[in-house]
Amino acid sequence: MSINILKYESDVWRTADLLIGAGIKQSDFPKYMMPYFALLMVESRLIRESQRLEEEIGKGNIDDFVEMFQLEGLGYNDYLIRKGKSLKDICKNDKAFDIDFHAYLKSFDPETKYLLGVDKGTEEEKFLDISGISGQLKKKRILFETVKAWSEIDLTPFNNSEITTLEEHIKRKWADISAETAGEQYTPDDIISLISELITSKIEDNGKFLTLYDPTCGGGNLLFGVEDKIKEKFKRPTKTFGEDWSDSLYALAKIESRFRADSEIKYGNTLTNISFIEKRFDIVVANPPYGVDWKGYQKDIQNDTTERFVALPSISDGQFLFTQHILYHLTNDGLSVVVHNGSTLFSGDAGSGESTIRKHFFDNDWVEAIIQMPTDEFFNTGIYTYLWVFNKNKPADRKDKVILINASELFEPLKKSKGKKRKQMNPDNRAAIVKAFTEFQDNEFCKVFDKWHFYYNRQSIMLTNVDVNGKFLEMPMKENRAGETVEEKSIKLDPVKIIVKDDSGTSTIDNFEITDFDKTKYTSLEARFNEEVKLNIAALDYKEQQLKVVTKKATYWYDEVKETIIEEVGGKQTELGCGKIVIKAAYKKATKSKKAYIAITVELTKDLQKDYEIIPYSPDETKNHQWISDFMAKYVTRPFEYLENVIGVEVNFNKVFYTPLKLREVTTINTDLEVLENELSTLENELSF
Repeated sequence: MSINILKYESDVWRTADLLIGAGIKQSDFPKYMMPYFALLMVESRLIRESQRLEEEIGKGNIDDFVEMFQLEGLGYNDYLIRKGKSLKDICKNDKAFDIDFHAYLKSFDPETKYLLGVDKGTEEEKFLDISGISGQLKKKRILFETVKAWSEIDLTPFNNSEITTLEEHIKRKWADISAETAGEQYTPDDIISLISELITSKIEDNGKFLTLYDPTCGGGNLLFGVEDKIKEKFKRPTKTFGEDWSDSLYALAKIESRFRADSEIKYGNTLTNISFIEKRFDIVVANPPYGVDWKGYQKDIQNDTTERFVALPSISDGQFLFTQHILYHLTNDGLSVVVHNGSTLFSGDAGSGESTIRKHFFDNDWVEAIIQMPTDEFFNTGIYTYLWVFNKNKPADRKDKVILINASELFEPLKKSKGKKRKQMNPDNRAAIVKAFTEFQDNEFCKVFDKWHFYYNRQSIMLTNVDVNGKFLEMPMKENRAGETVEEKSIKLDPVKIIVKDDSGTSTIDNFEITDFDKTKYTSLEARFNEEVKLNIAALDYKEQQLKVVTKKATYWYDEVKETIIEEVGGKQTELGCGKIVIKAAYKKATKSKKAYIAITVELTKDLQKDYEIIPYSPDETKNHQWISDFMAKYVTRPFEYLENVIGVEVNFNKVFYTPLKLREVTTINTDLEVLENELSTLENELSF
């Protein structure tokens, strides 16, 4: 490159001076600049292609020349190619500008007009909406000056790759000033380089055709950036595929794709449009939105029939939807690098959508590495980000293994912040990461684990609470239909009255079969049950209200100090053990032999508490059972029963790379205290004079 194209970056940004003068706020600059930048890109490339074709075949018969040009499939503008009138030519005559500029825009081929938003049709998608933006600038009386400023930027000397470099710098700055949408991340150049270097460390220069895909391609910076870097290193033919739902970014990516040898970009919601559902790709890269809900298309996802989704994540964050989509599209020997925030590492308990998805990835042994990036690496967020490296064809020595790389300290500070981006990875930082990934060994900032390290048992149990003496209420035994001896669920009492003590005093319940209701208050006995009795019974608390149940044989209450149920018979008290006094109310419908009534019953039950324990996991079933048994014997002291066991998967970088704070020696602290005491004594002496 004889002239550095980046010197034009300042020229591009000078066009914004007119926007400032017209009172347009800075965060809206991209909306007003994108259409004209795209126009400039298209025109410069059309002029350059026209010059190339003219050198090859000459421009004798203009109709033959136009036909040959159109066959190239790069787009077309009759005003520019046939008449030779560029934007700069149009801007030479301000009086004819409006007519000429309108004719110029109308002279583009249908697809280019569609992408630029030239025609105001009935469709919702306006993409770059150049007609709408131009209309707004015309009202502000700066349209001519704006187009003239853009027309003076001559990009025709530069090839596609060079123009793409400028485009990425401009898009990066747009992202910097207008990143207002949650979850939208522009991938910085240094991260694109790192992703590319990780990929090129895994593929061979064997001349085979290579397909690349980005399901959330935005303006194409990550997708095309990775393709360019692969081509710099290898002589492998490539084809890129991308999709995005942002009108303007899709249009930029689509325009860019037309000037690449083999590229296909589509518009739409990746998760519901399934544009490339039949295809599988060798390389997939993506920086999907994170922290963004997917409730707007929840039904479509839930009714999806493609079998992409083994589980659904929380409705508040759709990252793992995109990742499942990516792995569905990855060939059986494919490689993928996906940018995520930290939530996908550990959010969701065992059995949740997130944990089930992680388990699916690990069960299939697709996760080869997870790399923690420094904070402040992206333009509109300061949080930690992570690169998930997926490999569907791991080498034998990496089977069932995962490397965690803590690259959070591998950066250099930027001399000048770019939005929230205050750090970048220089070539040495990236080389250290790629070296660690390639060597796949423990060092000071990375660790290799068996994948099973990230699995765990979530063992649910039913605890039986005990009193201060370790005793619990024992249930009578009965024989079930199968002839087995089992415990009764409760001890049913036959109450005479229930004595309730609360702040208002003492009250008594002695009517256990209610058949009447106040017709001025209730429409029926059932209404009385729903509106009064059921609520009052539910509000009774056998602990707080010192509840006593009196039967013909005994009196029962809960001793809160001893945490036990007391049974008193003839003045003699017996501690039955920890349990609950349960009072229930039920509405009984009328039968042929009996009117409707409200039944109030009392039962004694065990005091049960559902809980769970997190226990390390072993893929060996016998060993796993033993680990659970040993853990329970060591840590659970109350009686319990096993309930369901669910296997979960999570990755916690903080635990893996935690470095405890080194405490100072006591002697050092004492020495410092003595010095301070001496200094205080000196000050006191000085102040006393």
